[in-house]
Amino acid sequence: MKPVAAIAALAAALLLAARGKAPPPKAEEIRPVKVMKVGASSATRAVEYAGEVRPRHETRLSFRVGGKIVERMVEVGTRVRPGQPVARLDHTDLSLAADSAKAQMASLEAAEHDRRLSTFTTADAKLGAVRAQYRQAANQAAYATLATDTAGVITAIEAEAGQVVTAGQTVARLARPGEKEIAIAIPESQRDLIEGAKELTVTLNAVPGRVWKGRLRELSPAADPASRTYAARIKVLAADEAMDLGMSARVGVPAAQPIAGVELPVAALYSRGDSPNVWVVGAGGAVRLVRECRDRIRPERRRPGGDCRRQSHPRGTEGPRSR
Repeated sequence: MKPVAAIAALAAALLLAARGKAPPPKAEEIRPVKVMKVGASSATRAVEYAGEVRPRHETRLSFRVGGKIVERMVEVGTRVRPGQPVARLDHTDLSLAADSAKAQMASLEAAEHDRRLSTFTTADAKLGAVRAQYRQAANQAAYATLATDTAGVITAIEAEAGQVVTAGQTVARLARPGEKEIAIAIPESQRDLIEGAKELTVTLNAVPGRVWKGRLRELSPAADPASRTYAARIKVLAADEAMDLGMSARVGVPAAQPIAGVELPVAALYSRGDSPNVWVVGAGGAVRLVRECRDRIRPERRRPGGDCRRQSHPRGTEGPRSR
């Protein structure tokens, strides 16, 4: 039994020694990054924006009184003429109010002849008020039918039969014939480009080979909080029937002069705080972070004269490491 006891004691000693030994240090993980050499360039290129054909004037049709819609007479895409009915409300309550006012007015008109001279003035004033109430009730009964004021095309339906609407609530949208526009979104860095463009070109995916001239009519002063782009409207000059509402369009902005600068991919910019930074690889592979470069770096290009060798790094890392 002595050899067995000696082996057990030796195994126990080895186990205790293994528990007390520190694990080997873990090697630091080095993430690979892409390095690109950039330099000053001068190029002329056109910029295109995707958009949609929209009407210059669009009217929101709504009832002047509230009630329940019992009938809708148009669909999206319906071409309407002036005065054509679009929807109709349940006019039961409106008609009862008009009939009540009419009966009250008739009763006062009949009693007017039997009044004495001393009370004639009071009766005449009361009769005038009742007549005004009747005219108002009659008008409201006529408002139960929603009709168009001008010719155009129905572009959207926002209420259905059976729905209770309030006065002024949009039921349908009417696009007036005439001028047409292209709705586009402009990135933050290209506001100056679209504002300074002397001529714009408009093309349609559905009509290849055709080119229309355009002009910037409207540019929103505030950016969209979600996309950080500025809504713009491009007026199409000499638009014809080939350009239908809702078609996909492209607006081209030819560069008026060569663009001097250094093109930088957006992924290469490293945001720390409120300023964009960029990692730069210098001589010998040394890496440094160029901070506070808001005045020298734009999201898509950088002015020449600075470092021309830099690298991009994966998002979420504190910084790249070259090897």
